[in-house]
Amino acid sequence: MKDFLALLVRLILILSFRNSFLQITVITSLNIFLSPQDAICTLNTLQTNASALEQVRRERSNPQLQLNAMRAFLERAGLAVDELDHLNIIHVTGTKGKGSTCAFTEQILRNYGFRTGFYSSPHLVQVRERIRINGQPIGKDLFTKYFWQVYGRLDETKDAHGGTMPAYFRFLTILAFHVFLQEKVDLAVIEVGIGGAYDCTNIIRRPWVCGISSLGIDHTQILGDTIEKIAWQKGGIFKPGVPGFTVRQPEGAMPVLKERAKEIGCPLWVCPQLEDYQPDCGPLHLGLAGQHQRSNASLALQLSHTWLQRRCLPGLTPCAACRPAFSGSERLQLSTRGAPGEQDLLNSMPKTTSDSHALFKPWKCFTINVCTSHADLMPQHVCFSGAVARVLLFNATGERDSAAMLKLLVTCHFDFAVFCPNITEAIASCNADQQNFNVSVENMLTRCLDNERSWRLHNRLGDDKGTQLLIQDSLPRLPEHRGDTLVFPCILSALQWITQGRDSVLADPAKTTLAVKQSVTAKAAPLREAAEIHVLITGSLHLVGGALKHLDPASSK
Repeated sequence: MKDFLALLVRLILILSFRNSFLQITVITSLNIFLSPQDAICTLNTLQTNASALEQVRRERSNPQLQLNAMRAFLERAGLAVDELDHLNIIHVTGTKGKGSTCAFTEQILRNYGFRTGFYSSPHLVQVRERIRINGQPIGKDLFTKYFWQVYGRLDETKDAHGGTMPAYFRFLTILAFHVFLQEKVDLAVIEVGIGGAYDCTNIIRRPWVCGISSLGIDHTQILGDTIEKIAWQKGGIFKPGVPGFTVRQPEGAMPVLKERAKEIGCPLWVCPQLEDYQPDCGPLHLGLAGQHQRSNASLALQLSHTWLQRRCLPGLTPCAACRPAFSGSERLQLSTRGAPGEQDLLNSMPKTTSDSHALFKPWKCFTINVCTSHADLMPQHVCFSGAVARVLLFNATGERDSAAMLKLLVTCHFDFAVFCPNITEAIASCNADQQNFNVSVENMLTRCLDNERSWRLHNRLGDDKGTQLLIQDSLPRLPEHRGDTLVFPCILSALQWITQGRDSVLADPAKTTLAVKQSVTAKAAPLREAAEIHVLITGSLHLVGGALKHLDPASSK
């Protein structure tokens, strides 16, 4: 019965009934029979929708069209731009640290008792992580309910608009706005996707305060290839009369931000150093490690303090928000940990193995582009009780300079460097939350092979043009004397090889994967003999999320 009703709803969406009331009513009444996976699989079609992709390509030559298209999609979904004014938004952009800044800000205001909404990207394990209420991903039932409400309205109106549907990120942004309005949050912390000026989140007209975290070179094909061009794009979130804050920026970026703020009419302040704050309650302690988090925390303090002033003391002038001293009574708390896996991959583990004497202990995990020193990569306060095997599990995507990131890791002296794409498992049961249809499998594997070759060159092991995937019945494997690097077709096969059956979750017979060559199994002798295995999983947040899915099954529920 459930399968029949699910099929019926899909047919209703395909047929696009002209009567919008009829369609939306049917979807709303029957969506209880559709699983969250049905919604996510439908969401994933927006990654490959031909008209959506063509529209994105056209808009790249005329970025202003992006915002016009977003407004049109918002209206088709039954929302008006001026409704977003009621969300009391904090809008944050940047190259590095914007996610941590948002997480700090959201928790500070939640600790005051406000009902918070938080929209961020990307997700680690489940797409629901992108849309949070009071710090928690929205539940599966709410996600399913609101997904079909928004999708149904857009699908019903597509024929009148050339068959267009919003692309993946646009849809999720619209969905987040819809959820926050329906759930009546007191405020919404909105993280920009890419850039600022033409990002689809920038349809926000009247945020309460804006923030810019540390800037750097990234997404150059979209934002420009200089720090000045990127700063101009990021400064596009400034709004007339709305307080803006920025951390200290690289040379070349700050003059652009100041000029952008002046043109728009946005009062802009530079955040003080965290050490300059003098809270009555004593030194501020962060729940996220790394020196770079201190500037993120300072930005979060200014954003939350300014928001609180407007909420509780609307007559106070915005410039008062920039004083570097806060009183203890303001309870600006910074003990947040952010999203699971963003810095610390299951740090509450290790898990005891069946041998009871050996441990698989995940390493502290950072994405390289926010590391400030090699010391940030090292496990903290670990007592070694025997030989320790050190393994790097790496992947990088998009425009990121993999070779530069790998060069930073060479001095960590890994026993093995393992590379795999952001594919959770190479079988049909792959979780829909982790699927990416915008990049072909061939391209993903080619990138892994390139990364593996870069690693070998950095380690002065020479190039190996014969490198292939180390899987049964594949092309020839690496020579015996080069067993320090391996490439696997998915995250599960890589983790299973690294742990060598010592982790009960990964060794579950239900977690089947492709057979590995006997010779490759033999290369893992140091792993089987080690008392502990330390694994640094880094380079891509999606890689960390895929690993979490397998290491912590509860994260997928």
